[in-house]
Amino acid sequence: MSASQASVNGAVPILLLKTRSSPGDSYEDLFESTNEDGWSFEPTFVPVLQHTLIREGLDEVRTLLQNRGIRSDEGASYGGLIFTSQRAVEAFTSLSVPVYSVAPRRRGAWSPGPRTPPLAIHGSHTGNGDALAAFILDDYAVARYPARVPKPPLLFLVGEQRRDIIPRTLTDPTLPADRRIPVTEGDRLRHGASCPRSPDHLARLLDETASRPVRWVVVFSPTGCDSLLRGLGLLDEASGRARPAEARDGRTYVATIGPTTRDYLRRTFGFEPDVCAATPSPEGVRRAIVDFTTSHSGSKE
Repeated sequence: MSASQASVNGAVPILLLKTRSSPGDSYEDLFESTNEDGWSFEPTFVPVLQHTLIREGLDEVRTLLQNRGIRSDEGASYGGLIFTSQRAVEAFTSLSVPVYSVAPRRRGAWSPGPRTPPLAIHGSHTGNGDALAAFILDDYAVARYPARVPKPPLLFLVGEQRRDIIPRTLTDPTLPADRRIPVTEGDRLRHGASCPRSPDHLARLLDETASRPVRWVVVFSPTGCDSLLRGLGLLDEASGRARPAEARDGRTYVATIGPTTRDYLRRTFGFEPDVCAATPSPEGVRRAIVDFTTSHSGSKE
């Protein structure tokens, strides 16, 4: 049976190397639905990080909000916030100033429940730190605060991993004064430590789906790459590199959320994923998988 036939005659297992977002996950929503094209998937989450709330970070932001330290007028400590972490978004639930978010899947975490006034979220279309930083330079420095020099600082609420490209770009000393934006990196709102059970969890799910003609594994960040290769049995412990392509089973495929994770797999492990999503979103991942499988299996008939 071809891979595309499998998607029509039965749901294709798709193992998502991420923690399920709360209260709802857009990847789960999309992959549990069957689109008009007839493809259906069976999503399962495989957490690669164990998350712990950091009380000090939350207390700092709570104090800023209580003291109205984050607002758009003169005299505020900060003029806006930056989020690049799903977990940081989930830990932070109410705000009334501009919020910059790195990707659509972060934006979705803000959606549940009414808020007055509604949150002003910008940059969710950008998809990565480089693009978000460029967007902020135009939107914040030029459109939002054109006459303010120096610009009001932005508070960067860091999640599991720091994205140095954003503060480095916004505070670049070569920028003119009317473009440069001060950035303060706040305490992390969540700490993410590697989940030691992830490779075993992934290996068990692969064993449970061994009778399926095709499975997909989606990796969302460099953090999940080691668990990916260990779970697939493709990590050579002696060299720390991926085993040769011939060692793969020919029916378990790997997708990455974007080029950062793809390039990390290539550079660090010498592993070539099967697809890289053109956009870091559920729709982007699904489209990459469907396009790849269709092109490698012929038509669905």
